[in-house]
Amino acid sequence: MSLIQDLVPAFTRSLSRRHEGAARDPEPTVKPLHEVKETDEAWGLQVYLPGVAKDGLEFTAEEGLITICGRRGWKAPDGWTVLYRESVEAPYELVLQHDNTIDVEKIHAELKDGVLRVSLPKAEAVKPRKITVN
Repeated sequence: MSLIQDLVPAFTRSLSRRHEGAARDPEPTVKPLHEVKETDEAWGLQVYLPGVAKDGLEFTAEEGLITICGRRGWKAPDGWTVLYRESVEAPYELVLQHDNTIDVEKIHAELKDGVLRVSLPKAEAVKPRKITVN
């Protein structure tokens, strides 16, 4: 698959690329679970970001990179004692590389119930064409 080279859908910790060059240590992040599907017209990306609202989401598409960063808005109440947590209290970060076959101007994204669905339309040059032979 030439579009996205980082397709392993697993939670892994990484160091945030947003803070490179900052004076303090980079913030640890969690790589969210994600799925990528391909059709003739577009790539479909589904990213699972439990606890993230629209105001805590940052989605950028640059030449060759798609970056999704999400922060959970929930804070523990005063006096709260955690007995068990299923996930760490770290922001999500997903960075995917592509080979510039995406039409960045036509990207559509929707966040609902902690699931981000993104449509990444293919550029006209890479879409399959039927050629008639005379």
